[in-house]
Formats: sequence, structure tokens, C-alpha cells
Amino acid sequence: MARAKRHYVPDQIWHITQRCHKREFLLKFKQDRHRWIQWLFEAKRRFGLVVLNYAVTSNHIHLIVKDDSDHRTIPQAVGLIAGRTAQEYNRRKHRKGAFWEDRYHSTAVETGEHLLRCLVYIDLNMVRAGVVDHPSKWPYGGYNEIQKPRRKNIIIAYQRLRELAGFKDYGTFASAHLKWVQSALKDIDAKRASRWTESIAVGSRPFIERIKNAMGAMAKGRSIQPTEGAFELREEQSAYNSIFDPKNRDIDPN
Repeated sequence: MARAKRHYVPDQIWHITQRCHKREFLLKFKQDRHRWIQWLFEAKRRFGLVVLNYAVTSNHIHLIVKDDSDHRTIPQAVGLIAGRTAQEYNRRKHRKGAFWEDRYHSTAVETGEHLLRCLVYIDLNMVRAGVVDHPSKWPYGGYNEIQKPRRKNIIIAYQRLRELAGFKDYGTFASAHLKWVQSALKDIDAKRASRWTESIAVGSRPFIERIKNAMGAMAKGRSIQPTEGAFELREEQSAYNSIFDPKNRDIDPN
């Protein structure tokens, strides 16, 4: 499968996706999904990762984070989570070989309405798959924590999420988030929206143009395309191995 290459632009919201090797259901066991979430919590504690939403399925993960500190934070955090999850699974199953299909892909997402749309897309992942009929019934995602903030073992950065979504108080944001989910459930599309998982960036045209300009010479050959309610920055899809060769780096300024 072809995917967009990763490019680093500082101070952005990133939607990160990562699939299990050969799309195998290596996260089908509850304990492994729980462990991924526990390592996410540890990554937040250890590196100061700003988590806005997440979802763990049986063969891939989604993660929305905000890059507002050291550019090494996200690669280090994702490396910890993915590495430890794989190590524990392989050790328990006496298994050798790759656990993940590739290093993660990241898409820059604009604040406000576009962030809300991305949140809902992730929340409804297992609904689209036909596993549950409401995101509240899938315990391996951020939906329930967003709707009912915790007092301990907190993963979601509530106030950052509220601020980046464009709301003055968290209650108003949570109410709007709930309404967006309810509306999406009435007209749910089982197809994967590639703009969230394959593009370089998603948002308004001015946002996309800013991302393209910030990429400088790296933006050559990348095109701005209209998508549902937004625009996306795309690049010509190339062969899988040419995208994920050893020279590619995870959200790296170089």
C-alpha cells in the first residue's frame, strides 16, 4: 500500500497512524490493547506528550498529538509505545519478527473544526468496522475519557484539546463533540477517509498553503486538493518500499 511521506513542520497537531505487520491482528487480545494504552500513558509522563485522542483496534492504532515542545518528543514517545508493545507481545508468544508494518505516518491537522472532524473520525473507527454501534462501547479509545474527564491516570490533555478545538470552556466543547458524533452516526460511511491517513496535511486552504510554504523545497510536486469540507496537501503516491526506506525519518526536521 502506498502512503504519503512524513514531513516535519513545527508546532502542529498530528494525526498518527500505524498498522501491524502485514495487517495481521496482532492487537486482537485485550491485554495487548491495554498495554499499548498503558505505554501511551507512560510516554505522556516521561516525554510530556500532549495527547488529544487515540484509538487502538485489532490491527492498527490512531493517535492525535500536539507538537509544542522538543521536536524529538513525538518520535521518542511513539518509539517507546510501539517498541515496548511489540517486545511484550513477541516475548509472551515466543514470536520473532516485525510487529508493525512500518514506521508511523503523520498528517498535520488544522485547529478548530478540522480537529473536531478528525476526532470524530477516530472515535467512529470501530463503528465503521461493525464491531460496536457506538464509540462509548469501545474501551480502547479516547472517546469516553473526552466525554467524562478522569481525575487520575489522565491521558487526554483536556484543556489543550478544548483550546485547540476553539471553545471557551470544556463543557461546551464536550457537548459539541458529542453532537458531532451523534450526527456522524446517523450517516456513517464505512469507507476509510484517506485524507486523514495518507495526506501530508488537512485543513482550510490558507492552512494548507502555510504548510506547503513551510516545507520549502520539500513541497515540490505536492498538490493542494479539495476534499470533503476542507483541503488536503497530497503527493504522488510511490511504491511502498520507496516511501519507507531507511532514509525516511519520523517527524524529523531534517
